Amino acid sequence: MITHISHTLAQQIVNTIKDVCSYDINFINSSGTIIASTNSARIGAFHEIGRKAAVTGTTIEVAESDNFTGTRQGINMPLYHEDRLLAVIGITGSPEKVRKYAFLAQRITSLLIREQELGQYSRHQADKKQFVISSLLHGDTQNPEYLLKCLKEFQIDPDTPKRLILIHTYPAASGQNYTDSVSGSVLSEHQIQNFFKTAGITLYTFRYPGDYLAVADNSGFSALSGTLHNFAKKHADTLAIAVGRSVSLYQLGLSLTTAETALRSLSFHQPSTDNICAENYAVFDDLTLEIVLSSVSPEDREEFSGKTIRQLSSDEKELLRTYFSLEMSLADTAEKLFLHKNTLQYKLNHIYKKCGLNPRKFRDAVLLYLALEME
Repeated sequence: MITHISHTLAQQIVNTIKDVCSYDINFINSSGTIIASTNSARIGAFHEIGRKAAVTGTTIEVAESDNFTGTRQGINMPLYHEDRLLAVIGITGSPEKVRKYAFLAQRITSLLIREQELGQYSRHQADKKQFVISSLLHGDTQNPEYLLKCLKEFQIDPDTPKRLILIHTYPAASGQNYTDSVSGSVLSEHQIQNFFKTAGITLYTFRYPGDYLAVADNSGFSALSGTLHNFAKKHADTLAIAVGRSVSLYQLGLSLTTAETALRSLSFHQPSTDNICAENYAVFDDLTLEIVLSSVSPEDREEFSGKTIRQLSSDEKELLRTYFSLEMSLADTAEKLFLHKNTLQYKLNHIYKKCGLNPRKFRDAVLLYLALEME
């Protein structure tokens, strides 16, 4: 197993990354020493935050106002290979400007390591997983014997129903000096792979630019769903998880399509429907109205809003949400909002005058409800 990267390869990595992003790059070993850099004067210097990133295994951002030994503002990201920390990549510059290059730097590094034929077995396994999932998603059965061999190697029973799990990652919120895997940074590929292993998922792959696809057996999904839910909740600022419907193995493309629908549906989550999705976790089987809403384009949502609720104030919209959540009961809504029944009727009539839709009539109420759901 490779336990370190040579100076020659490290220098090749930093030069290649700089060609892409134009910022200075440092390659820092686990002891915090810069072993390669696009700024030759920094080679051999101690990098305090690089050392901290190596010890904690988390990506750390340093703002201009911070003051650490041998450290400048930028992003410092641990690099793993075969579950072992090899080094830390540091990108010098304003975190706001260089953050988008951190993931790219990680991918470039992985490619260069592979070109040097380091970690041959790991690469071979990843290639196999990519081949299997791609073949299943696209219905490619040109090499069925090899496909079955790979399925057996990854302990996938071809005769039982499967679900496609889609993990969608997105950048962390800006304005943080330090970020890590819990408080809001982009999770590394290493961390997500570790989660799959812990959850007992053997078949997974990466899909550019920030998605991970995994295959799970439907028979154990009830238990797995809780694990996925907890992981999604723990990393709510970092990712969203959607699960497709149960299908036969060779219909996995359909499960992916439904997982993508579930992912889009998260925009229309109502907190009261806990069984449908929780903040950033959704299972296609549990969706109803969300299936329809998720297919509406942003342009159509905007136009629909203009014809229904755009003239209403935020207080009026909240009143309607309460009214609909209580089955359009005047008595219950008035009690909930501490209003006299006549006052509530006056407010509903005022909404009618403003938008032309009467919340007390079923058809108009449906239009108002849908408009609120699409916000």
